[in-house]
Amino acid sequence: MAALGSLRRNSFVLISVIGMALFAFVLTGVFDGSGFQSQEPIGEVNGKEISLTEFRNQVDFLKKSYNFSELQALNTSWDQLVRKEVYKQRMEQLGLGSGKAHLDYFLANNPSFNSDERFLNDIGVFDIDKFTDFVLNLKDFNPQGYSQWTLQEQEFKNQIDQNNYINLLKSGMNSSNFEGELEFLKSNLSANINYVKIPYSSIPDSLISVSNAEVKSYVNKNPDDFEQKSTRDFEYVVFNEIPSANDERDLRDKLNSFLNDREEFNPVSNLNEFVKGFKNTTDFELYVDENSDIPYDSLYRPKGYFGSNHAQMIFNLNNDQIYGPYKDDGYMKLSRMLEKKKNGNVRASHILISYKGSQNAAPSIERSKNDARIEANRLLRLARTNPDNFSSLALEYSDGPSSSSGGDLGFFQEGMMVKPFNDYVFKNSIGRIGVVETEFGFHVIKVVAKEDLAKVATIALKNIPSNFTSDSVFNVTSKFEIELSKSRDLITAADIFDYETKSLTNITPLDHELPVLGNQRNLVKWLFENDTNIGDYKRFDLTSGGYVLAQLKAIADEGLMDVNSASLLALPEIRKNKKADIILKENRKYTNLDELASEKNLEIVSVSAINQSSPVVSQAGYEPLIIGNAFGLSPGETSDFFAGEDGVYMIKLVDINEVDSPPTYISFENQLSNKRRSDVESKILDSFKDGSKIIDNRTLYY
Repeated sequence: MAALGSLRRNSFVLISVIGMALFAFVLTGVFDGSGFQSQEPIGEVNGKEISLTEFRNQVDFLKKSYNFSELQALNTSWDQLVRKEVYKQRMEQLGLGSGKAHLDYFLANNPSFNSDERFLNDIGVFDIDKFTDFVLNLKDFNPQGYSQWTLQEQEFKNQIDQNNYINLLKSGMNSSNFEGELEFLKSNLSANINYVKIPYSSIPDSLISVSNAEVKSYVNKNPDDFEQKSTRDFEYVVFNEIPSANDERDLRDKLNSFLNDREEFNPVSNLNEFVKGFKNTTDFELYVDENSDIPYDSLYRPKGYFGSNHAQMIFNLNNDQIYGPYKDDGYMKLSRMLEKKKNGNVRASHILISYKGSQNAAPSIERSKNDARIEANRLLRLARTNPDNFSSLALEYSDGPSSSSGGDLGFFQEGMMVKPFNDYVFKNSIGRIGVVETEFGFHVIKVVAKEDLAKVATIALKNIPSNFTSDSVFNVTSKFEIELSKSRDLITAADIFDYETKSLTNITPLDHELPVLGNQRNLVKWLFENDTNIGDYKRFDLTSGGYVLAQLKAIADEGLMDVNSASLLALPEIRKNKKADIILKENRKYTNLDELASEKNLEIVSVSAINQSSPVVSQAGYEPLIIGNAFGLSPGETSDFFAGEDGVYMIKLVDINEVDSPPTYISFENQLSNKRRSDVESKILDSFKDGSKIIDNRTLYY
């Protein structure tokens, strides 16, 4: 533990977007000569291996380029590679493929290629012959790059094949005139009804008994509603390795030793040498860099840059005064005020009026310089008349990129803006509005705020536990583990030592980041090992220092939920069905709404203009069976009792609101066809996956 302490001290929507990014990534490999070869499978689709190396490359790319979390990158890469393989196998079965013309068209319309100057002709258009020459040149002079291109070419062909297949399916998804008419009636034909509802809540839950056998039977009849992923639940106790009061006192003493001048032995000269202290040194950069864990910062900083608990104290210092030692963001610090700049930080807003020929002017700008000056002065008058309206004027009139934020440029220091702009904002007081001219055009400027800046030299030492503290935490954890080996129950052992226990549920096999605990991949892998059983416990390191002692409490394997797990979802539905049976049995004699309402003291609810495009009924809520029953009746006809979502209903169709039929139903046919086509891609992929044997080995490698 002492050694460890020492080491620490010194230390196509989403698919298409990712696909395009991956193309650019691999293309970069073509140009720089990098490449990869397959190693081991990360999984299988119908016996066909998925390359571990390809998978890892894609995971790393998503994490670096898109800041994906580990879990996001693992799932996205897996979905993409499985998609690629199932489509590839289906293409081979059907004998479908693509040719050179498909690839040429794909490249010509791919921004990664059609915007690359190496492949453009004299008029700036993608030239396939230039790209072909480039590939041939790779073949002759860069075999590794050419090999990489052949892999990328195959990736393109795979995507082209997928697109072609999906487009073929979509072209076959059409609607008939009859279906168009039904679609029209579904949205436009409406009905007026009366109904009586006997709610399920009229029968207390206490009168309904449900056995485990009934729950199991319900689960087996409705398996899709009770599918579960493999998950684990565990309880844990955390032993944080944090600096003790003695550690912090020692660190304060060390910082205080830097304050005054002192003599130090120089082993090179073999003499004692005089060393200036932090109070008297003039070479701040050298002194801080030699003695601090954080390098010297030579910039002027606003008060908000410093920790909120210490900023005011630091800014109250006079030049060469020192504040500290103080704790801040995991460090113990000692700060010396070097210099202040009064109003050194300015916040301003502006309205830019550019003109034709001004720097960075948009091509659409046609106004002359004189017209721009006139417009700027007009806006100046408006802004001075109503200063509070400045942001609205900027939003409407400014040609600058800050227009979307009301012209706000935020805070900036002297020298960061072009000179005329800089001079105006730093010479004028807060609230002043004026016009200046720069190479970008005319700026209507409002000085919004000013604040002081300070240059501060800070010695910062990382506040970490000493070797003694680290050893103490290790010993305490070991004692707790010994007690746990006796009781075999984490909560019992924690009660003996008066430690707090916590729990985490529904942990999945690929989880990495856990709440509070951070990255605990090793813990998650242990939870899912075949020989880890309920009640087993194990110690794991915390990345922040210290340990977590975890005990497995519950296992849920992939498949149908067991009776206990399913009860939470199944019991309300089973009770509802039993209540419906009771209500139907008790009221089967009624065939008339008025009689039912009178004898049962129920309200007859009237609802107008319901239609088949919405399952929601006024005063009833989500009740699709009311809609279905209503349009199955004739005007004046009353339905039998039927069980709905929230109660048992009897309805009477008052009348149908007829509508004039359009001359043609083509627009409704097209609407229905487009809706079906939009669902094709996801449904066909789900179908392919359901019909494939997919082996997922990710947990073996991650």
